[in-house]
Amino acid sequence: MTKTSSTVLFLLLIVGCSQPTDQVATYSLDEISAESSKANDFFEKSFQEGLDRSPMYQSYLGIKKDYDKWNDLSEDNQLMELEITKNELQFLLDSINPAALNTQAAISYQLFKEDSENEIADFKYRHHNYPVNQMFGPHTQVASFLINIHQVTDSSDAAAYIARLNGVGTFFDQVIDNLKIREDKGILPPQFVFPRTIEACRNIITGAPFEGNNPSTLIADFYAKVDALELPEESTTHLKAGAEAALLNTVKPAYEKLIATLESQQQKATAEDGIWKLPAGDAYYNVALQRTTTTSLTAEEIHDIGLKEVARIHDEMRAIMQQVDFAGDLQAFFTYLQEDQQFYYPNTDEGKQAYIDSAKVIIDNMRTRLDELFITKPKAEIIVKRVEAFREKSAGKAFYQSPAPDGSRPGTYYANLANAGDMPKYDMEALAYHEGIPGHHMDRSIAQELSGIPKFRKFGGYTAYVEGWGLYSEFIPKEMGLYANPYSDYGRLAAELWRACRLVVDTGIHLKKWTREEGIAYYQENTAGSDRDCERMVERHIVMPSQATAYKIGMLKILELRASAQDELGEAFDIREFHEVVLTNGAVPLNVLEDLVNEWVASKK
Repeated sequence: MTKTSSTVLFLLLIVGCSQPTDQVATYSLDEISAESSKANDFFEKSFQEGLDRSPMYQSYLGIKKDYDKWNDLSEDNQLMELEITKNELQFLLDSINPAALNTQAAISYQLFKEDSENEIADFKYRHHNYPVNQMFGPHTQVASFLINIHQVTDSSDAAAYIARLNGVGTFFDQVIDNLKIREDKGILPPQFVFPRTIEACRNIITGAPFEGNNPSTLIADFYAKVDALELPEESTTHLKAGAEAALLNTVKPAYEKLIATLESQQQKATAEDGIWKLPAGDAYYNVALQRTTTTSLTAEEIHDIGLKEVARIHDEMRAIMQQVDFAGDLQAFFTYLQEDQQFYYPNTDEGKQAYIDSAKVIIDNMRTRLDELFITKPKAEIIVKRVEAFREKSAGKAFYQSPAPDGSRPGTYYANLANAGDMPKYDMEALAYHEGIPGHHMDRSIAQELSGIPKFRKFGGYTAYVEGWGLYSEFIPKEMGLYANPYSDYGRLAAELWRACRLVVDTGIHLKKWTREEGIAYYQENTAGSDRDCERMVERHIVMPSQATAYKIGMLKILELRASAQDELGEAFDIREFHEVVLTNGAVPLNVLEDLVNEWVASKK
């Protein structure tokens, strides 16, 4: 069979064509090249036009085109975006021949088509979420965006910063409109969410120039960035005065207006936690699980997988208990690890810096071992830093922020050290591997640096793939002989156990109508997580239905595909080549990842 016809047959398979083999059309290399170029031109046009409509996304990508603006969050804009999606999908279906595309263009076609169809089908559920919650939202994004994303390299950037401060009023008016639309539909977060979000809002408008002499978070950031420019004194003074005026005249009233809205809604909120309480909540949850896991697994099946994984991991933990000669049951071991101070850094600035320094060492050591596992490695740098004080009380335990594609901003592993007692030494390795190397810094940076695929794939994401890779990346070092300290290996298992419990509790809350307290109790009984960790995780499940199921489902699929490939290829299996297939196509749904791995296996045979 020729290379051309082999490619066509594969493309027909992955695009879902059902023609009998004796009727399959074949295309010349020139025809395939022309149609693929046409498709890629369309994907590029779609991405660029979408980027033009998103000033904030431009900034995340290091582009300063609309550097003085926020995104349009209005309902009218959402309706406009829906029409754009419909029109783009129709163009794709009418104008691109999927059977005449090369491999990567065919994958792009499939992903663009499915994403558009899902977006259209799910539009009816666009209000089935809580835009302002204790995990994230515009109320904290304004500050984190300006501090971490809005770089100031000259006076025009500083002027754009001030313009964004002056735009917070309109931005928050749109947020409030969205909250009121949901309120009218009976969609309000549970009661526990409101004190956290209101406190987070107040944190932003605490300090000078709002009150007192200690600088607020935003003014401190702006002053530091402007001072670093070393402008003439008159220019510096003028810019600082502009920022202070914007904070006092726009930012403060905008936050006060949002706080008033939240306080009003707080009076109407209930203590019911599951998404089942919303109109069509059960149907929405089923869709959310499908989108999150990119599988057809039901909520009940996911719940059962979680229970089985929890039992398996508990058994592996008991083996470690024997290894360290611990006398007692698993719960006693959990308590020991929670209470013995040898497992924690002091809750001081020095102790917290020691944690950051140790995390850097872990990542730097793994960096020296990458050739054992990977062919393609990221060019972008990675740094480790603490979550900023203004958001550390509400932010997650650890997370990763992708680098700017132009190299102007490195990838960042954030560790939340609000309380060093919530960040034990024994789970440092697993966290660093997940958020840093070989975890998210590998999958996100490599995707951005790929050539030959459209930007929507470079910068897009599927949670099951991204977080599945992150959790898989906690496991890989175990096979390399790392986690030499048995307590660190316990930490790896504890992290995996946490993700297994997520399958149980997420479905418990949203399918089986568990209460917040029942979810917390499950974590307390089955993990070594602190009470605060258990509470925060359950609260995350409540405001982000399905999201936390992605990690374990994604990891299990990657391990399943790897085991299948090893069985098929035997001694011909190369872990570096397997990882190349997984990482060099960008983020994809799990079913597409399976197609890619199967194709690689077939090519090796």
